[in-house]
Amino acid sequence: MTGPDLPAPDELFEIEMWRCRWPSGTFKAELFAGVLVYSGEFDERDVETARRTYPGRQIVLNDGGGIEVHPEGDAEPRSVFETFLEQLKRERG
Repeated sequence: MTGPDLPAPDELFEIEMWRCRWPSGTFKAELFAGVLVYSGEFDERDVETARRTYPGRQIVLNDGGGIEVHPEGDAEPRSVFETFLEQLKRERG
């Protein structure tokens, strides 16, 4: 796991907690094909925070350590980058 845990609700943040934990530790956020993508080095603790922040949406921790916020759906969400690479390979055939 990357970085320290978030502080308890009654505790103050320390600089490493602020720098390393989602949502405050995001280096960059962007929309990619309609999916909100937070770049950084996150882990399952951050995924749980994202699930509480975006209830009903599907959260993906991608291979680069970023967090993706997908719309709700029945299928297991895949990283938008994996999907994009597959489409690119098909086009180049």
